[in-house]
Amino acid sequence: MRTTKTLSVTLPPEMLARAEKLARKENRTMSELVREALRNYERYRWWDEMNAYGRAKADERGLTDADVVPLVKQVRKERRSRQPQKPRP
Repeated sequence: MRTTKTLSVTLPPEMLARAEKLARKENRTMSELVREALRNYERYRWWDEMNAYGRAKADERGLTDADVVPLVKQVRKERRSRQPQKPRP
């Protein structure tokens, strides 16, 4: 049984030409190029969703961009203080 499925996609001629040129330049198939584009899109969307979530939580707490760095430093310092100290050589 195949582990892949065939998909038909329509592209404007100019976009198809750019994709084919890029695939040739990188010695890839069009399928590999499209798979990577989808992976990159998924990663972009994930970061976009995390950013929106973080902004919403910051808004709920009345935090601004200027508040973030000092808070991160504070949390990191608190976490370090809770960890057992490793002996230094």
